[in-house]
Amino acid sequence: MIRGVNLGGWLVLEKWITPALFAGTSAEDEAHLWTELSDRGQRELLSAHRDAYITERDFADLASRRIDAVRIPVPYFVFGDHQPYFGCVDHLDRAFAWAERHRIAVLLDLHTVPDSQNGHDGGGLCGVCKWHRSPQHVNLALDVLEQLTRRYRNHPSLWGIEVLNEPISAEMWDLIDVPHRYPPADPAYARGSEPIPTDFLKTFYEAAYRKIRSHAPTVRVVFHDGFRGAEWSGFFTDPALRRVAVDTHLYLMHHTMAVGDGDLDNYLTTIAGEFTRTVRQLARTVPVIVGEWSLDTSSPRAEKKTQAEKLSYYRVLANAQLRAWRSAVGWFYWTYKLQTSTATADLWDLRRATDMGYLPRAVTGIQSR
Repeated sequence: MIRGVNLGGWLVLEKWITPALFAGTSAEDEAHLWTELSDRGQRELLSAHRDAYITERDFADLASRRIDAVRIPVPYFVFGDHQPYFGCVDHLDRAFAWAERHRIAVLLDLHTVPDSQNGHDGGGLCGVCKWHRSPQHVNLALDVLEQLTRRYRNHPSLWGIEVLNEPISAEMWDLIDVPHRYPPADPAYARGSEPIPTDFLKTFYEAAYRKIRSHAPTVRVVFHDGFRGAEWSGFFTDPALRRVAVDTHLYLMHHTMAVGDGDLDNYLTTIAGEFTRTVRQLARTVPVIVGEWSLDTSSPRAEKKTQAEKLSYYRVLANAQLRAWRSAVGWFYWTYKLQTSTATADLWDLRRATDMGYLPRAVTGIQSR
């Protein structure tokens, strides 16, 4: 089983991961950060961040923790051909070199597209979800996937290419309440935003698959489930789709949003069962990865526990999730590191969660209770 981690906050920025980058601006997302910074400020601040946030030392650290894969979120401007952004493909090249030296596999993840596919900060533009309404933007995403495929198809560390991160469903749009949780900086521009229709997403996935396959007959193609598992019936079993996998993101906080805080003991049992069923159901027809998960429950009651109680609670929670992922071919924790030092950040930062004892220290199996 692949045991991996996301390199969030490196080439795709999120304010909650690297708040220092956003200091002194009003930006809540990466798109507006770039527009608020001067050309010189962009180069100096963001180049320094890319150079320092992830280095070969981090890959050595991951290898020492027996992490054997990284999922690298990349922006649509990775190749530097979209103003005002400048690219980061040189840093991606370095990551592949480090991965090869430390025997770590790489899953490339197209994490953002113009006008966003989900409307939250991870999609690069808060409150806006209109990418699918523009044929030009859709073709741009396909072009980026083609360029990534041609550049890395023969690299020994490439595990796969994920065609699009978290294209949001109507159910998840309502659960998160995107327009209110991630208010747009420009409400007029956000007008017309909506969840990504499933029929459109299927068409895009087929086009992305053909684009990648035209250059790489054997590269693994990964599709996010778009938070709509039941709507894929028969799609991934199409014999025309070869060497594919489905990525599902199972976050405890989404469960809390849906059903509330509840009784924590019953909560643990219930969520472990739900996650197990979700993975098993998908895995009956196609290989599955859990591309993002963490220990954060967004539970006020959990935060009121003593440190000793938290240690026991999160150990149980971690092991329950690791058991749930047994039917998957692998998982990737979100995320490797954060620049914040809050108690909540400890639940998202793989290094801290491991060092504090919340996660098994080597993250190689299920810790005994």
